[in-house]
Amino acid sequence: MTSIHPGTRVGHVHLKVADLDRAIAFYSGILGFGVTQRYGPQAAFLAAGGYHHHIGLNTWESAGGTPPPAGHTGLYHTAFLFPDRKALARVFRRLVEARWPIDGAADHGVSEAIYLTDPDGNGVELYVDRPEADWPRDANGTLAMVNRGFDLAALLTEA
Repeated sequence: MTSIHPGTRVGHVHLKVADLDRAIAFYSGILGFGVTQRYGPQAAFLAAGGYHHHIGLNTWESAGGTPPPAGHTGLYHTAFLFPDRKALARVFRRLVEARWPIDGAADHGVSEAIYLTDPDGNGVELYVDRPEADWPRDANGTLAMVNRGFDLAALLTEA
């Protein structure tokens, strides 16, 4: 089997949304991604750190649409990796201030994550990795991820 190049990364996610302005209000207004380009009322591109886009949003096939019903295939969640706990704490504070509902939070040993749903029903994970040297491993050295509670109140004190 041929392996993919280890430098390969997910470049962006492109989502079908029902209401472009509502989606921009969430991804830009609450999460803080900047709008890099907009194509009228039908599409927009957003990014962090001057990149051309990490998120594409469009209503080409979905204007006024509804999320897929439970039990169907589709996107589980898009995960956004933050550079450190302070950056994650800042976006979490914005979610709290916006009274945006949180679906859950977990310490996976390798990372700490917050889970929520965007206005179109798409899952969103906001997370920070621990240094690889701190990742949990079993006696054979195999990665042993966990699913423990994540103290969000403590995280807020770092914002």
